[in-house]
Amino acid sequence: MALESATLLKAGLLLLMAAQVLPLVSGCNRGFYERMISDLCLAKFKFDMGGLDPGVWCSWPDTTEIYEGLTNCTYQVAMRMDCFWPNQIVDQFFMQIHQTYFQDCALTGRLLHDPPISVLAPFIAVPVLVTLLMTALVVWRSKRTEGVL
Repeated sequence: MALESATLLKAGLLLLMAAQVLPLVSGCNRGFYERMISDLCLAKFKFDMGGLDPGVWCSWPDTTEIYEGLTNCTYQVAMRMDCFWPNQIVDQFFMQIHQTYFQDCALTGRLLHDPPISVLAPFIAVPVLVTLLMTALVVWRSKRTEGVL
């Protein structure tokens, strides 16, 4: 009886230890992943952005390399930790980044614009002139009744 209870106790301890170790080995530990991207990726991003004048944070040419480095860092950490990427943690992480660093940036650089008038004018004028010419031709032809039966 004592031997059986000792065996059950050992089996229970083994299962308890396996439950603690297996999530680290077999899949993504979300809390640890979140801590790692914060400690590694966010720290480097803050350092790099701190080296820029806040007036150029909204300038894509000035921040693209830093932003791509942040994106790549979150991807590399996810791959090494056997996590899917992108995931909900990364989405929330980037939402916080945008709220902190890019919330005051105007969208004008990313919106569609009308083409310059030098391009737009021919696309408007040519169809209007062709329509007027065809209308004049039909009216002129309808007034000439020669040869019409």
